[in-house]
Amino acid sequence: MIKTVIFDLGGVLVRTEDKGPRAALAAKFEMSYEDLSALVYGCESAEMATRGQKTAEEHKETVLFDLGLPSGTFPAFGKEFWAGDSLDRHLVDFIVGLKGEYKTALLSNAWDDLREMLINQWKIDGIFDEIFISAEIGEAKPDPEIFKIVIRSLGQDPSDLIFIDDFPENIIAAREAGMNAIQFMSREQALGELGEYLDSVM
Repeated sequence: MIKTVIFDLGGVLVRTEDKGPRAALAAKFEMSYEDLSALVYGCESAEMATRGQKTAEEHKETVLFDLGLPSGTFPAFGKEFWAGDSLDRHLVDFIVGLKGEYKTALLSNAWDDLREMLINQWKIDGIFDEIFISAEIGEAKPDPEIFKIVIRSLGQDPSDLIFIDDFPENIIAAREAGMNAIQFMSREQALGELGEYLDSVM
């Protein structure tokens, strides 16, 4: 019986719906969209920030340095970089509707500034019963340890949990930990599959 529904953030709740702004920003630095994204999200500094081995601010300064930008100017850069991202309010409403019947949780590979953003920027911290952020935990998906920590913290059998994430390696890791899991490809697809899980126990 599903008792807790766990959501990823980036690529699920918050998605890059318009690649134009980031592509335009990349062009300013004579970079591809993919290379600029990798600098922010995929470099060694980003990985350290994701695991809490350096702060978000330290990582942001590394990005600025690599791009030849002045220290302290990340807010302006970030505004352009994330201009095409949007929060899926329909999915937020769905999660709100789950509360009372199911526990809800967030499990995100993210830097140590995410909780503040959930509270002040998106104002969605209250839709989750539990929030798990990799930088705060010191472990990151798809490492098995982070799933063990989540399962232990929730105090439920892993078969009672279902996790929705966009990366296939994270889905595989969640299933190997004994959790149910759905790979997010679209809101309609993911909620359709989730509905089948939830309906099967009603």
